[in-house]
Amino acid sequence: MTDIPQKLMFVEDDAGLRRQLGWSFSEYEVLLAGDRPQALEMLRRDNPPVAVIDLGLPPDTQGVSEGLSLLEGIRAESPRTKVIVMTGNEDRANALRAIELGAYDFCAKPMDVDLLKLIIGRAQHLRQLEEELYQSRTAADDTAVDGVITTSAEMLAICRVVRKVAPTDVTVLLIGESGTGKEVLAHALHALSPRASKPFVAINCGAIPENLLESELFGHEKGSFTGAVKQTLGKVEVANGGTLFLDEIGDVPLPLQVKLLRFLQERVIERIGGRQTIPVDVRIVCATNQNLEELIQQGRFRGDLFYRLNEFLVKIPALRERRGDPVVLAHYFLNSFNAQFRRQVKGFSAEAKVALAEHGWPGNVRELQSRMKRAILVADGDLITPAELELGAAPDRVRPPRLMTLKEARTQAERQALLDVFTQVEGNVSQAAKILGISRPTLYDLLRQHNVKIGERSGGTP
Repeated sequence: MTDIPQKLMFVEDDAGLRRQLGWSFSEYEVLLAGDRPQALEMLRRDNPPVAVIDLGLPPDTQGVSEGLSLLEGIRAESPRTKVIVMTGNEDRANALRAIELGAYDFCAKPMDVDLLKLIIGRAQHLRQLEEELYQSRTAADDTAVDGVITTSAEMLAICRVVRKVAPTDVTVLLIGESGTGKEVLAHALHALSPRASKPFVAINCGAIPENLLESELFGHEKGSFTGAVKQTLGKVEVANGGTLFLDEIGDVPLPLQVKLLRFLQERVIERIGGRQTIPVDVRIVCATNQNLEELIQQGRFRGDLFYRLNEFLVKIPALRERRGDPVVLAHYFLNSFNAQFRRQVKGFSAEAKVALAEHGWPGNVRELQSRMKRAILVADGDLITPAELELGAAPDRVRPPRLMTLKEARTQAERQALLDVFTQVEGNVSQAAKILGISRPTLYDLLRQHNVKIGERSGGTP
């Protein structure tokens, strides 16, 4: 089946040039407009991914007001459409002004068709990538769970698993580095379960002193120890009917692990100082950033407890392993902190986006959230910089390349064509000249001009 050609809109008041553009770009479905109203009507009807517009449009053919108004109209009605502006050779200032207003790129007139094709091809490719990202985000809306901001395949797979296991009562063990979102997923497991209307109770086993942790978990009776002035229910009992989230489960001391194991096996508890067994119906979700199997080998964690907790294991990838998520999350925090602190920061510089993507994120999402909060508070301009994120400048290799002149572009294209053809013909000059459509003397001149050395085969010599 033949691929459907991409739509491409040209807005040019010169009828002859419009016809030339239609012929020169026959590989596209070309849409031709002569003024701003016609272009906007075509935009609404056909939604072209790329539009090439002349800034000098009627009634202001000697100025740029109408062209810039059209650019703003396209940006307002179809923000994802890539706009390329055509300007005169001496009109660089207005071209840069158009870039500031949201144009993708510009091309000088008189038009170089090959260069314009290159720019349009890059714009089409970028629009396609953005469309794929948009589609993946739309698909992610059907997969992701509340509180999880992601477009990465790894996290979306975990969200699908969470959705499947949430309606059950199996005990879930979440393993991942600190700051990867273990508690967010624990909340999701509860919210997507039949227990959602009942309590979700969380306890950080590593943040409570060892001598108080048993009371926090199982409660105590009045007078059971010094300071126990009243009966107190433990977290397990408070969570009855709902979900109990045991964070940092690897920090539970060995003596208490025995009592926790008994509760998991029999689903009954005894308060400290009490004699009555109390049945509790609760779903258990645990989390840790430690390797529990190593703790078992070291004698610091019970193997039988591990297998009780490990009915269903979910390994959460670190942020550095979630391709695309640092930038996606940064945009989420940008909007959140803009609203919280009443700021109007619009986005990120190109260097900041690279720094976000390349940073190792040892603190994961929590580190990103902290850096974004600071950046929003200290940002001086519309775009956040690497310095405001305290990530340092992006490497030189990722900075936008210097724009080439037409002469430089032609020279580079000629040299690459020579290299490509001689790779194909393995140094045969006669074949190379025939493919390139030039004489052998002309080919030798080009080889000298571009300093291209070849190893000729027999039969290819003069």
